[in-house]
Order: sequence, then structure tokens, then C-alpha cells
Amino acid sequence: MGEQEKEVYRERYKRHWMLPEVGEEGQKKLEQGRVLVVGAGGLGSPAALYLAAAGVGTIGLADFDRVDVSNLQRQILYREQDVGRKKAEAAADCLQRRNSVVAVRIFPEGITPGNAEQILSEFDVVVDATDRFPIRYLLSDVCRKLGKPDVYGAICQFAGQVTVFAPGGPCLRCLCPENPDPAAEPDGRSFGVLGAVPGVIGSLQAVEALKLLLGIGETLHGRMLLLDLLAMQAEEVEIPVNPRCRCQQPDRG
Repeated sequence: MGEQEKEVYRERYKRHWMLPEVGEEGQKKLEQGRVLVVGAGGLGSPAALYLAAAGVGTIGLADFDRVDVSNLQRQILYREQDVGRKKAEAAADCLQRRNSVVAVRIFPEGITPGNAEQILSEFDVVVDATDRFPIRYLLSDVCRKLGKPDVYGAICQFAGQVTVFAPGGPCLRCLCPENPDPAAEPDGRSFGVLGAVPGVIGSLQAVEALKLLLGIGETLHGRMLLLDLLAMQAEEVEIPVNPRCRCQQPDRG
């Protein structure tokens, strides 16, 4: 890196360098960090954008869907010109425009039982920004197996929630045991949402992911933050470990 490039680099991230908790060494940690964002929609858009802007070295984007005109109300990765494109590809282009030195890896097939373990093993932190419960359970299970933190976010209408499932604490199944009938699970496409709400929740997911990469602060591990943005009220609840949850059972295999 030449002197001019170094000066541009220092100027770009100077607000990080001004933070004692981050500084130059912390910025290097972010450059070496690898975060997988599963779901490039309402939550994944702000999460991925802030991770790229922060200089996270490698960002993975997993989404099998295509951009629809109805996405534009809240999914800020996309423009009108992107309607019909694969989300992973359009999102990658947007992130590269935001920060050209970030490596963006795309998985346009999405996360499936057949590829989850291989893909997740290549990243340090997983951001669960999907709206499908079977994939959420899959992410939680594989993260638990691999010892990876899973930054979970969800929204509905004017409300949202954020937590971190990490080794040594509760998992998604402790919070919400799996429904034996997947068809009965709520679908994120079946309710309305104020466009800015996923921006708030996805940004909080980015904050938690950055803290995990930096090893600073106190994450939402074992706690869930509940936000009612219509009433502008916040509540924090503890997520207890369920001793009967299969994630707590010894591996007999």
C-alpha cells in the first residue's frame, strides 16, 4: 500500500480509529473478519451495508430469491433497475460500490441442509436475516455444531427483536421449540411491515456482528432485545437454556 493509499485508508476509517475500543488494531480485526449474511432482504440489506462500510474483509451473501418491485419499500440494497435480478448478485454489486476492497462471496442457491455446514464453516459470524423458520433452525443447529455465533433478528409490522445465539448459551430451539408442522410456521411474507423497521433491526444485527469480530462490549448472548417502534418502547428479556433442548444433550454419535 502506497503512502497515498494509506492516507485514504486512514481518512476512511478515522472515526473507528478514534474509538479506544476499536483503533487501528481493531480495524485490522475487521479486515480479517468473515461474516455470512443469510437473507439479503429487509434485515440483510442494512446489516450487509454497514458491515461493508465498516471494512469487514469478507462478506458472504446467501439468498436464492430475485428482486421484486414490492421489495423496494424496505430492502435498501436494491434499485428499480434491479427488479428481476438475483438478489445475491444485485446485493454484491451494491456492496462493492460501497467499499471496493471488501471481498463479497455470493451463494445464490441459498442455505440448504446439503450445503449449510460447508458454507458456515468458512465464516466467523453468521447473521440470520432470513424470514423462513426451517432455515432459522438449520442455521442455529449448524452454528451450534461449529461453535459459531448466530446473530438473530426478526420483524413483524412495527416491531422487531434481536439476540445472539452463541456457544455456552441458549439456541433458537431453547427459545422456540420447532413446530412439528413447518407449514404452520409464520411466513415473513404474510404480514405488513413499516419500511424503516427492518432498517433498525438489521443495523442492530450489524452492531452485534462487529462487536463479536472486535471482541468488545457485551453482546445480546442469552438476552433478547424487543423493540416496539410504534410505541417507541424497548424491553430486554433473558433467554434461559432449556435443559431438555436437544442442543444441550450429549452427542451420542
